Amino acid sequence: MVFAIEEINSNTELLPGIKLGYQIFDTCASVPVAVHVMFQLANGRDPVFYKGSNCSQSGVVMAVVGESGSTPSISMSRIIGSFDVPLVSHFATCACLSDKQQFPTFFRTIPSDQFQADALAKLVKHFGWTWIGAVRSDSDYGNNGMASFLDAAQREGICVEYSVSFYRTDTRSKIQRVADVIRRSTATAIVAFVASGDMKFLLEELARDPPPPRQWIGSESWVTEPGYLGYSFCAGAIGVGIQQSVIPGLREFLLDLSPSKVASSSVLTEFWEDAFNCTLTKSVESSKKLCEGNEDIKTLKIPYTETSKFRVTNMVYKAVYAIAHAIHNAACQKTNVTTQCKTETSLKLEQVVAKLREVNISQNNYSVSFDANGDPVAFYELVNWQKSESGVIELVPVSVCSDSCPPGTLKVLQKGKPICCYDCIPCPEGEISNTTDSLDCVPCPTDFWPNIERDACFPKPVEFLSYDEVLAIILAAFSVSGACLAIITAAIFFHHRTTPIVRANNSELSFLLLFSLTLCFLCSLTFIGAPSDWSCMLRHTAFGITFVLCISCVLGKTVVVLMAFKATLPGSNVMKWFGPPQQRMTVVFFTFVQVIICTVWLLLSPPFPMKNLSTYKEKIILECALGSAVGFWAVLGYIGLLAVFCFVLAVLARKLPDNFNEAKLITFSMLIFCAVWLTFIPAYVSSPGKFTVAVEIFAILASSFGLILCIFAPKCFIILFQPEKNSKKYLMNKN
Repeated sequence: MVFAIEEINSNTELLPGIKLGYQIFDTCASVPVAVHVMFQLANGRDPVFYKGSNCSQSGVVMAVVGESGSTPSISMSRIIGSFDVPLVSHFATCACLSDKQQFPTFFRTIPSDQFQADALAKLVKHFGWTWIGAVRSDSDYGNNGMASFLDAAQREGICVEYSVSFYRTDTRSKIQRVADVIRRSTATAIVAFVASGDMKFLLEELARDPPPPRQWIGSESWVTEPGYLGYSFCAGAIGVGIQQSVIPGLREFLLDLSPSKVASSSVLTEFWEDAFNCTLTKSVESSKKLCEGNEDIKTLKIPYTETSKFRVTNMVYKAVYAIAHAIHNAACQKTNVTTQCKTETSLKLEQVVAKLREVNISQNNYSVSFDANGDPVAFYELVNWQKSESGVIELVPVSVCSDSCPPGTLKVLQKGKPICCYDCIPCPEGEISNTTDSLDCVPCPTDFWPNIERDACFPKPVEFLSYDEVLAIILAAFSVSGACLAIITAAIFFHHRTTPIVRANNSELSFLLLFSLTLCFLCSLTFIGAPSDWSCMLRHTAFGITFVLCISCVLGKTVVVLMAFKATLPGSNVMKWFGPPQQRMTVVFFTFVQVIICTVWLLLSPPFPMKNLSTYKEKIILECALGSAVGFWAVLGYIGLLAVFCFVLAVLARKLPDNFNEAKLITFSMLIFCAVWLTFIPAYVSSPGKFTVAVEIFAILASSFGLILCIFAPKCFIILFQPEKNSKKYLMNKN
């Protein structure tokens, strides 16, 4: 401050003809002392400039530079603000001082803590420290600064595990409790909004029992304090600091000290004696030696002589220049040639305050201006404590309550805990989340399904009984084999069509039955492959009609057996009522009824291909919808009715004496047929997906093989391997 004032007084362009005077007081960071000094400064007379280098009378103070602490500055500003005396602080950062209703004459050259709090919150968020501890000075600086930070942290989604405060004058037990909270906490990142003088006591207490590794985030008050670098548990500390600056000429000014110069100032005398550990005046009470007079301040390596970079010092420098320019603008006027200052004119303090608001200068490449709240433009430097030469952080520490939820999960808050404490729950079935820390999951579209990680939707696989599958190949092979077997049997019968065993029971019905069985075997192929409109209509109608044709033939053969036995009785003329024409008409009639049922079904509500999304959530079953369940069960019911009727007749004819009588064989074949289709119904209803189709094919093949093997296999065996039994004599032989 003295350097700036002397520099201004020697400047011919700034306040020409006016010399600034000053008086320095030490408030000792004490509010009562600061208040006492403010009353002294406010108790003056009208501001009049006097000629000469010295003032003959004590003038009213034009402005006050100070204080460095927020709490004393609040009290000082309330007092001298009542007298319109401007107070320009170089280090009071409390955001509360921006309130012009309470502090109308307060200005500062250091940014408000509101900006620092926002910067610290964004810094913490940048490194992903969402679970932090908070330590503050129990003062206006710490309490208001931390309150601003907590508001900013909440906006950034940062959670605070604890928030504790202390002051340098607190008992050791209280500071120890604060240290214990830090040691026991789960948060590895700590934001310390602490005054430099308070931080010293906390670090000393922590050094007694060093805590686990912690990431310190510091405010500007202590994060640039070199004395704290010695604490190993502070390594890697990061924070924001006041910009470093260079003040030309200040180094020479500070080092231009000698015993004769410091003797005139009690402050410099105290500094000199402490620096060289000697006394300038002989005192009986002092144990220090008498200074020799040849001490050289330049030989010392102390913070005072380190003048390469300044932080707070530049804030004082700018404050003095801001006041000087305000007084200059209030008292001086610029003419065409020079600037004239009216030294005889009374200067009102309101004028100085008004001109301070308008100050906008650049001093040593550093701008000086104030906004409507008396605050400057905020500039900070990012400070990081590193012992390595590179200064690079190789690993960013982690400080979170809960790890981030990966894609495929959603965040569920833990009951009774802050929002940063949560559980990661997998997305529900059929839903995904493709971002980290997702708050909800999104359902996949209807035809899509999540992958295993549930972070992406993929098209559902379409399932149907394809010819590429082993099961389909096996069923198709049996189908073709059955058709070939029926054709071979028909060929054998045709080759031996004149033999008694072929002619014994209406060979015409036998060939028609073999033809229908061939169709039954082949119709099962329509059930394999991707369903289409035509295949869905064909598979059910072809199955229904061919099976009715088959059962009608068997029914006709059974009736022929019964009629043939009745015809052998004396006086019987029954065969003329059920001759070949009637047999053909019976088959046509029963088959035509099924054709009518199928036609009505296809006209009213035919089967159609559909995507079954309900049986399996994770895949699509491509199947044929029945269209009308009534039509489907009417087709099956009609087949079942004919089968039961045929079975009853076969049972009645099973004990007839003819050796070539096939009633027993028909009985066995119909028994197999009925058993297969009775078991088909529950299997069909309960089988999922493509296995429903497989069950239906199996029922068709099983019943078809049952008919062809039971009815035709014994006859083919006799024709091929026992030809001696293929005679009319054997046929007419009664048991």
